[in-house]
Amino acid sequence: MTGVDGIDPSVPPSGSGCGECDEAGGWWFHLRRCAQCGHIGCCDSSPAQHATAHYRETGHPLVRSFEPGESWYWNYATDELFERGPDLAPPSSHPATQPAPGPEGRVPADWTELLHG
Repeated sequence: MTGVDGIDPSVPPSGSGCGECDEAGGWWFHLRRCAQCGHIGCCDSSPAQHATAHYRETGHPLVRSFEPGESWYWNYATDELFERGPDLAPPSSHPATQPAPGPEGRVPADWTELLHG
């Protein structure tokens, strides 16, 4: 542990995409990584909002962006954004070849109309 509640830098991500969306044949806009257990879930703009659902189910408060080139954290418990924080076990993002929104082949043509504001 880093001494910060809700962060375990030794835990790898659960996959390269939102597992719940993959199981349901769905799609996501952007991905978030639970800093405590590594769960990868889709963001609140995505139709299913699995990262927030994970927080509600587990109480794990901190997520880190799982997008290439982004390293910010969000604290669901306090609604705070942190521009940086501890490094987590690699990889730090989904593969750069994986499009956003994704995954390739499952994003509907009208995806912009399906995003949550």
